[in-house]
Amino acid sequence: MTSGTSDARTVDVAVVGAGPTGLLLAAELAMRGVDTVVLERDRARPTFERAFNLGPRSLELLDRRGIADRFLAEGPRVPAIGFAGLVAPLSLAGLPTDHPYVLGIPQTRTEALLEAHALEQGAELRRGHAITAVAQDADTVTVDVHDVQVDAPSYRLRARYLVGCDGGRSTVRKQAGIAFPGTPATRYALLGDVVVDPAVLPFGHHVTPRGGVWVIPRPGYARVMTRERTRPADSDAPVTLDELAEAVQYVLGRDVALSSPRWLTRFGNAARLAECYRAGRVFLAGDAAHVHPPAGAQGINVGLQDAFNLGWKLAAAVQGWAPPGLLDSYHAERHAAGERVLAHTRAQAALGEPTEAVAPVQAFLRLLAQTPAVRRALAECVTGLDVRYVEACSADGAPDSIEREPWLGRLAPNAPILAEHGPSSVAECLRGGRAVLVLRHGGPEWPSAHEAAAAWRERLTVAHIAPGVTSDHPTAQWLAGVTTALIRPDGHVAWLDIEGRNSPPPLRDALARWLGPPAAA
Repeated sequence: MTSGTSDARTVDVAVVGAGPTGLLLAAELAMRGVDTVVLERDRARPTFERAFNLGPRSLELLDRRGIADRFLAEGPRVPAIGFAGLVAPLSLAGLPTDHPYVLGIPQTRTEALLEAHALEQGAELRRGHAITAVAQDADTVTVDVHDVQVDAPSYRLRARYLVGCDGGRSTVRKQAGIAFPGTPATRYALLGDVVVDPAVLPFGHHVTPRGGVWVIPRPGYARVMTRERTRPADSDAPVTLDELAEAVQYVLGRDVALSSPRWLTRFGNAARLAECYRAGRVFLAGDAAHVHPPAGAQGINVGLQDAFNLGWKLAAAVQGWAPPGLLDSYHAERHAAGERVLAHTRAQAALGEPTEAVAPVQAFLRLLAQTPAVRRALAECVTGLDVRYVEACSADGAPDSIEREPWLGRLAPNAPILAEHGPSSVAECLRGGRAVLVLRHGGPEWPSAHEAAAAWRERLTVAHIAPGVTSDHPTAQWLAGVTTALIRPDGHVAWLDIEGRNSPPPLRDALARWLGPPAAA
């Protein structure tokens, strides 16, 4: 193509950024037959290791697409998580998940596996294609794309929708005119993947009155992190090995030999949240929508949840059956989730400050964390297992619906259920990307629910509650007393009928709200 010419076709969705968020979103769209193109500025995947973990919620989502095993084969499983480095590791045992651990997997491997998954589903990936301008009208978004390969011309791509998954400095966000309010970085930390003698600097968290040094073991090297002593004049300036060594020496009060650096960088405590996740036909997800202190390593995990929430909704709009307000619910649900992530990561960053003013709060947190209920709440918060969507919770219009039915709006745990082919599970029934209607055989809603399901059969899978499902297993408890449950394509419970406890609106109303008009109408 010559400069300024257009791609021959108008794609359904263009995704900018081939990080974990963009790749999972592309897979979610392509699996539903949506014509999807991913534009990635870099010609090759980065070789240095950035993030190192996938949390329980991310593994649950991957399991609901049948690919979790690919990731689980890549690294160790850690059955606990920290909070601000102040309390003993928070056990994930007993939480309502069948993945009660954090998976140690390099981001490069996460991206490689998600790229393979997206390509398997039929998405198109264009590496070395950087966007330079975005414009939209009532029907399409036009993107100017520069092919960074030598002497390759620029071109224009038209899409029905555009999603920016292009990081904290998102070009899409800026071009769409979406504000990014928040607080700039006021302090920085240094990170280095280096060789260090564990006899001199053992693995773990080393705390002194001057701060802390984290040492995380990796194959053949260690990841060393500590606070930068003074704010850099240029936060983008390269970090040197001497700078990292000097910062470690300051905290510990002794020299530590660091060598053979693989990657050196700095990161700040900036916290920003996009004013809106949608502007017309343009959407934001992942770091393009939110940046926060790295406490708890939330970045990848929150972005994957964004993608899982948005994918089925965009596909519904492309395919023409999206009910009113469905696309707007992406902002309503994920913006609120972003606010929660910023709140607890900023709190952890503040609690980690080695100052006299913070010391009493640190001591009080340690006291509270001796209570099992507090430890459980902190673990669910950091892992995202406590995420609930108000849009689903308020489906019956009652303000007390959240308190009355605690599982409304939450991800349905992977309980055993019965599908048409025989024994199955919630995760297996969701792998086709459709909603799931779970019924208790012979319950009061049985005849009318089956009749309603028939009208939405193209978008809905019907399953039955398996005998003995009300056991003490944490992933099965949520079905105790349930006669009917509607689970959205992203796995969240949108509607519940619990015998003798509430009178929800008709099931047909809930189906229409989330799955549009009946296909059989």
